Amino acid sequence: MNKDDWPREKDWKHVYTRSEKLHRARQLGFVYPRESETEMAERESLKILFVCTMNQWRSPTAERIYSEKPLVIARSRGTSEKAVKTVKGTDIHWADVILVMENKHRERLLSNFPGEMQFKEIHVLDIPDNYRFMEPELIAEIEASVEPILAGK
Repeated sequence: MNKDDWPREKDWKHVYTRSEKLHRARQLGFVYPRESETEMAERESLKILFVCTMNQWRSPTAERIYSEKPLVIARSRGTSEKAVKTVKGTDIHWADVILVMENKHRERLLSNFPGEMQFKEIHVLDIPDNYRFMEPELIAEIEASVEPILAGK
């Protein structure tokens, strides 16, 4: 049997483990695995979760206002099971800051998601349920309550 008859082996210089690839990418200053533009923007942006009861007027208005701001990603959810979009543990995990409209929403989040809420920053905006979606008075009240909180970020 000569050398040409031997079974072909892998060319090991072209086979790297994931940890070696990560190490080499860090050495060269590359991001590995590569991030999409959306993932990069989300990592660099402040993620705000707005919460009210039914996710019908107040929190969707806040989401609309702050989704248009640079370096902010906003979501809105409701605490009621009948809400348009009900808050889940994944929403709380996603958020950097949670802004609730009333203290009862804060209490509901703390009781329903004790583990997820343990290290989360939460603020009560004290905005009553007296408004409709995108009502100018509601917009003014949301901005007056939220801007001082964001100024500290």
